[in-house]
Amino acid sequence: MKALLFRQFGGPEVLQYEDVPDPKIGPHEVLVKVRACALNHLDLWVRNGLPLLQTPLPFWTGSDIAGDVVEVGADVQGVEAGDRVAVNPNLTCGRCDYCLMGEDPLCDAFGIIGEHCRGGLAEYVSVDARNVLRLPDAIPYEGAAAFILANMTAWRMLVTQAQLRAGEDLLILGVGGGVSSAAVGIGKLAGARVWVTSSSDDKLERAKALGADEGINYAREDWARAVWEQTGKRGVDVVLENVGAATWTGSLRVLAKGGRLVTCGATSGPKGETDIRLVFWRQLRIIGSTMANRKEFGDVMRELFRGTLKPLVDRVFPLRDGAEAQRLLAEGRQFGKLVLIP
Repeated sequence: MKALLFRQFGGPEVLQYEDVPDPKIGPHEVLVKVRACALNHLDLWVRNGLPLLQTPLPFWTGSDIAGDVVEVGADVQGVEAGDRVAVNPNLTCGRCDYCLMGEDPLCDAFGIIGEHCRGGLAEYVSVDARNVLRLPDAIPYEGAAAFILANMTAWRMLVTQAQLRAGEDLLILGVGGGVSSAAVGIGKLAGARVWVTSSSDDKLERAKALGADEGINYAREDWARAVWEQTGKRGVDVVLENVGAATWTGSLRVLAKGGRLVTCGATSGPKGETDIRLVFWRQLRIIGSTMANRKEFGDVMRELFRGTLKPLVDRVFPLRDGAEAQRLLAEGRQFGKLVLIP
């Protein structure tokens, strides 16, 4: 089969479109013919090299996978060859205390397809049969792939962790990326008033077309001050934070009393400055979140199937042009997801 692989760490120039052996499946696995695989910043980080990750080379990434089951393991039940499926990218042991409690992202052996094992930027991928979910015929592969990781992450952040409620104010930083764009739809579904920030007026307008109520261009004004003043110096109830050090202080300052900051990333750096007095005096909550458990994955995918949440596909590329797609992702020029087609 063909795969978009790298044999050394570095920029998109290290990517090669080459023949590799077809994957084998175990008794509890299925072989999926990949029809679409969306990109995430995780693809760039793994390709560049993560210091604590022992990545076996050659390697190919790809966490957001949709395709067709072409082979099932001897012990697999409930999945058949020919099924159209979306793949849950979580890797879990199924045995630790956290797995038994249904808290997959806290698994002692937690991993992600495309980061801790070879992923979907190839013609085929082998996955645990527990990780596939049947796709209705009406859902295109490209839309399913574009939806999975960003929406499962945003769903857990807002619905489970922050417990966003109708009538609350939600601030989403850096709209245009996968999680932040997905959060707009989830925020509106929850009945919140949604604020977004971006350095691009075009992205702000596109976010408003998705339902965002207020947009602030942080290239032209102090976004934290603008939010504070436009909320009557009350602040917002929830901040969805994945930028990190560059926005951390402002994110805490714009929270209303009793507000919740929920974070899933630190793109601009891992060490943010926290005024502890602000946290206890205003009784703020800082909540971490990663990926989603199986129930949350099923819940958010049902919203896709119902049409209450929509996938955001920016552009589709053939897999052989994946290096160009990764360059665009690194430059942040997309709104929504870039999808690769083997």
